[in-house]
Amino acid sequence: MSEKIFDVVVIGGGPGGYVAAIRAAQLGMKVAVVEANHLGGICLNWGCIPTKALLRSAEVFHLMNHADAYGLSCEKPSFDIKKIVERSRSVSKQLSGGIGHLLKKNKVTVFDAYGRLKGKGQVEIETKDKKKEILTAKHIILATGARARVLPGFEPDGKLVWTYREAMVPDMMPKSLLVVGSGAIGIEFASFYRTLGAEVTVVELMDRVMPVEDEEISGLARKAFEKAGMKIMTGAKVVKLEKGKDTVTCHVDVGGGKIEKITVDRVISAVGIVANIEDIGLDQTKVKTDKGRIVTGAYSETDEVGVYAIGDVAGAPWLAHKASHEGIVCVEKLAGLKNVHPLNKGQIPGCTYAHPQVASVGLTEAKAKEAGYEIKVGRFPFMGNGKAIALGEPEGLVKTIFDAKTGALLGAHMIGAEVTEMIQGLVLGMTLETTEAELMHTVFPHPTLSEMMHESVLSAYGKAIHF
Repeated sequence: MSEKIFDVVVIGGGPGGYVAAIRAAQLGMKVAVVEANHLGGICLNWGCIPTKALLRSAEVFHLMNHADAYGLSCEKPSFDIKKIVERSRSVSKQLSGGIGHLLKKNKVTVFDAYGRLKGKGQVEIETKDKKKEILTAKHIILATGARARVLPGFEPDGKLVWTYREAMVPDMMPKSLLVVGSGAIGIEFASFYRTLGAEVTVVELMDRVMPVEDEEISGLARKAFEKAGMKIMTGAKVVKLEKGKDTVTCHVDVGGGKIEKITVDRVISAVGIVANIEDIGLDQTKVKTDKGRIVTGAYSETDEVGVYAIGDVAGAPWLAHKASHEGIVCVEKLAGLKNVHPLNKGQIPGCTYAHPQVASVGLTEAKAKEAGYEIKVGRFPFMGNGKAIALGEPEGLVKTIFDAKTGALLGAHMIGAEVTEMIQGLVLGMTLETTEAELMHTVFPHPTLSEMMHESVLSAYGKAIHF
């Protein structure tokens, strides 16, 4: 039984779990990961990575359809949805295998099994053939992730009503679809299918699309999506689905007692996620839950000594990079390292890989005002940037928000080409507690899209050069 005794057992091999396991192993601990499905979790297998592969195919198809704008010709471009999906799955498979290699390289023991707490310092694992074993560990990290939220009456059936899983591996290309929810997941799929030619309707309960984003960016996003041919319905709610043989009629409450009926080939439900807290043994512990998530402290500790929770199961923001960083902070703290700082959730960037891309970090303009800050706001449009014009991507905006009294960068919000790559520059600035002075005196290379970040800072203080 000696091989079943560990310093750390991680339940869940997603971006939080496997990263925590590797870091624990680097710190000299004996570590095990218990994963019931796929190493890499939802993110790598059914989320972040494969959707980006799909969206890359859509991006290339978009460029093919606009080849003449670049002095090129491409006669009647077409696509094969089966091959697009195959490429996406291949990308996921390659990376999933890579995670297995990393865990092996770091001498982490991997159990292909389902894990649950089974008393103090114990994890019961159950394999697919129902064999059970007990693992013992001083520290147990719960990284069980989350799943798509299912609303009554909108249960996915694998054919007409899809979650992100079915939307990622379609067996046919729908001519029309309705997306319920305009968060990152919903908008990315809406963008993918619209770019490939589907008639897309997005229904959002809130009064604007992408409601977590800065209101100005949200407004620009709506204009861009509608220009691309999407139908956007905000302040609206799908109240009923009528399923036919090959179509779905959606009853949409648009307010004022009016119901609009929309018939589509498929419906994608993207109304959030639910943490996987069931059947992991919480009832036998002091672990507390609140609104469906595990309650944790600054270093991911729960009320049960020796039990920790990271990633989606511990609540928002539901992002892979948040889970990974939480895992590292958790492990370094329990290992006794000095100067371990809690994760600052106000400095976690969010990205949406639609066309156009959206990226943000920190406070929106409205939230900064609500928090009582006197602010300075800078804006710089893509149309003022040489690289954006050369790329044929003149639509977009970089917006920065500063504390007028201290010069601290409070938030950054972007929409346009490659902003998901650009945002990290300002995330780094916030982490280093930069002020406008340091950003103004930073030399940005020319010609690049990143120059707009510099110009936006200058704009906040009335010093913009190129607009």
